[in-house]
Amino acid sequence: MGVPAPPGSIYAQALTHRSYAFEQPEPSEHNERLEFLGDAILGALVTDLIYRTYPELSEGHLARLRASLVSTQALASLARRLGLGNHMLLGRGERASGGCDKSSLLADTFEALVGAAHIDRGSEHVAAVLVPLFTARMVEVAAEGGGHDSKTALQEVVVRLYGTRPLYRIASSGPDHAKRFTADVFVEDRSFGSGSGHSKKEAEQNAACQALGRMAEWPVEGASDARAS
Repeated sequence: MGVPAPPGSIYAQALTHRSYAFEQPEPSEHNERLEFLGDAILGALVTDLIYRTYPELSEGHLARLRASLVSTQALASLARRLGLGNHMLLGRGERASGGCDKSSLLADTFEALVGAAHIDRGSEHVAAVLVPLFTARMVEVAAEGGGHDSKTALQEVVVRLYGTRPLYRIASSGPDHAKRFTADVFVEDRSFGSGSGHSKKEAEQNAACQALGRMAEWPVEGASDARAS
C-alpha cells in the first residue's frame, strides 16, 4: 500500500495471522477484523470502477467481472506481485506447511492491508494505489470475455484515469503497393506506445496493445486528478 509496517503499527497487525498471534506469550491482535474491512472496501472500489468504465455492460456481466477481479486467486496474484508472502507473520505450523504461498492467506492479508491503509491514510490514498492495479487486470478480463479490442480498451482506461482520449499519430513508408504504417499513441503529449502494420488500423491496434502492456509504467501525475474530478 506504499506505507511502512513498523512493529506495533496497524500495518504490522494487517500482516499478522491468527496462528502467529496465538503463539505469542502476551495477547496479540491479528488481521481478521482488518480483513473484514478491506474486503468491503475492495468490493465497493472495484464495483465503482467497472460500473463507470463499462456503462454498456449488463448487471450480470458487471457481477461476473467484479467476481473475477476480487476472487481469492486474483487477490493472491496481486499479493505475490507485491511480495507479501515474505512479510506475513504466521505461526510455526502455518509457515511449515507453506502458508507464505497459500492463496487464501495471501488474499486475506491483501484485504487486511487495504483495511489498514483505509484507516491510516483514508479512501483517496487507497484508491490512488489500487485503481491502477485493478484497472490493468480489468482490461485483461474484459477483453477476454467481452470482445474488446486493444484500441477500445485503451481508450476506456485512459478516459477513466486521465479524463482525456488517446491521440494516434500515423506515419507511412514504402511504395504504394507495399506501404507500412507506424502509429504512436499519446496521452496529453506523452508517448504511451507505438506499433506498426500493413494498415493504419492494424498499426493503431498494435500501438494500443503495447500501451496496455506498459500500464505499470504510466505516469501517475494527472491520473489522480482525473479520478478525483
